[in-house]
Amino acid sequence: MLVTGATGYIGGRLVPRLLDAGHRVKVLVRSPKKIAGVPWFDDVEVVRSSLDDSAALEEALQGVDVLYYLIHSMAAGSGFEAKEKAMAELVAGAAAAASVRRIVYLGGLHPRNTALSTHMRSREAVGEVFLSGPVDAIVFQAGVVIGSGSASFEMIRHLAETLPLMPAPSWVRNRIEAIAVRDVLYYLVGAAALTEPLNRTFDIGCRDVLTYAGMMKEYAVEAGLPARPVLALPVPAPRLAGLWVALVTPIPLSMSVPLVQSLQHDAVSAEHDIDTYIKQPDGGLTGYRRAVALALGKERDGQVETTWANAGADADPLPSDPGWAGHRVYVDERTFASDVDRAHVWTIIEGIGGRNGWYSLPLAWSVRGWLDKLSGGAGLLRGRRHPHHLVAGEVVDWWRVERIERGHLLRLRAEMRAPGRAWLELCVEPDGTGSLYRQRAIFFPKGLSGRLYWLAVLPFHSIIFPAMSRNITAAARRLSAEEKTGAAGPDARRTGAGEARPTP
Repeated sequence: MLVTGATGYIGGRLVPRLLDAGHRVKVLVRSPKKIAGVPWFDDVEVVRSSLDDSAALEEALQGVDVLYYLIHSMAAGSGFEAKEKAMAELVAGAAAAASVRRIVYLGGLHPRNTALSTHMRSREAVGEVFLSGPVDAIVFQAGVVIGSGSASFEMIRHLAETLPLMPAPSWVRNRIEAIAVRDVLYYLVGAAALTEPLNRTFDIGCRDVLTYAGMMKEYAVEAGLPARPVLALPVPAPRLAGLWVALVTPIPLSMSVPLVQSLQHDAVSAEHDIDTYIKQPDGGLTGYRRAVALALGKERDGQVETTWANAGADADPLPSDPGWAGHRVYVDERTFASDVDRAHVWTIIEGIGGRNGWYSLPLAWSVRGWLDKLSGGAGLLRGRRHPHHLVAGEVVDWWRVERIERGHLLRLRAEMRAPGRAWLELCVEPDGTGSLYRQRAIFFPKGLSGRLYWLAVLPFHSIIFPAMSRNITAAARRLSAEEKTGAAGPDARRTGAGEARPTP
C-alpha cells in the first residue's frame, strides 16, 4: 500500500490501521521530519518526494498494490482547479505505469447535477480523473466527518459552545448526512481487501440525516450544554459566512470559506451500494450522536491521534540558518536559575498552551489572540492535541512545534499575523541539583512595519516574559513539592499541578 497525504487528518489515522490489518505500507511525504514523531514511523517505508515528480512517483509505486490518494488542497486562486486535476492525471498515469491494481480516493458527498463550489467541483473532477483512467478506482464520497480534531467537528463544537443563540446563514437548514471518522477509516481499509474489479463511486454516511442546525443542537445536548436556538439569517455570500465562522471557531478563513461553500447544498447519500461489497462494522455504523460522544471522549482523555491543524506546512528556516544571515533580528532572552530539577521544569514546558495557558497575563494573551483572529490569523482557539505531550509539527494555539528535544528544548514558530517571523524557545538545562531555565523570543521584522511592531509590543514583553519565566519555574516547584507529599493528583503533570492559568 502507498498512502499519500499521510501527514493529514485522515491519512495519519489510516496508516496505523492498514498496519494493524497486516499490510505493508509506504508513505509518500515531502518532509519526513513531519512524521518523525508518530508511533508508526519505524513500521513504514518513507519515500521522500512530491507528487509532481513523475519519475520519483513512478519509482515509489513499484510493487504497490493499492494507492490511497488523500490529498486535497484548501488553497484558492486562479488555476487552482486545473492544478488539482493535472496532479491527479499525473498520479493516475504513474499508477498505470507501475501496474498498481487500485486507486482509492476520498471525495466529497454532493447532490448530482447541481452547480458546486470551487472546492467541491475540484474534488469531483479529481474523482472523475481516476474513474476514467486505466487503473480501477474506488471513489468514496463522504459528507461532514465527525471525529476528534476534524475541522468539521471543531466548527460544529465551537459554534455550539461559543454562542448561546446561534445566528446562522440559511444553509443551516440544509440536510446533512455525517459520518464518523472511524467508519471512514473502516471503509478505506476495507477497499484494499476487495478482490473483484471495481471502478465507481460509493456514497458513505451514517444514515442519520439532520440539518446543520440540528447537528449543532444535537452536539449541545451531547456536550451537556443548554439548548441552543438557531436563528437562520439571509446571509447570501459564503465568504461573509466564512468570515463569521473564522471569528468564532479555530478554523482560519482560508479553510472556513471552502467549508461553508461545501454546505450550500444538501449532502445526503443517494445510494448505499457499498453494503454489497463491504459489510458494515460489527455493531453497525456509528450514529451522529455516538460519533460526537466518541470525539468528546477522545479529546477529554487526551487521545486525539491527528487534527486538522497539524496537517500544516513544513517548518520555516530556523533563526540560525544561513538564509537569515544579514537580517535584522530582535531577541528577548530571559534566564532563571531554579532549585527545581530539570524533569519537573520540562513537564511544565511541554504542557504549555491550550487549556494550561501561557503562565503570564491570560488577558493579554487572550486579547492578542482575538486581534489575530480578527485579522484572519489562527488565534488561540486551536488549542493543542494532547494536554502534556508534543511532537514536531503539532500546533499549540497560534504556534507550531518546530523542534522538540525532549527534556531539553521546545522551539515554537508563530503562525499569528505579524509583519515578520517569530519564534519562542523554552529550554531547561541541569544546574547542580537544580536547573537553569532559558527563554528566548526571536523576531525577524519585515520592513519598517516589522520594526515598528517590535517597538510597540516591547513594553508588553517587558511584563509578560519575565512573569512567564518566573511562573513556569514556580509551577515546576509546586509540582515537585506535591509529588513528594503525594498531593499531586493523576492530572498534575498535565496542568502544572492544578494551576492552569498562572498569573504574575
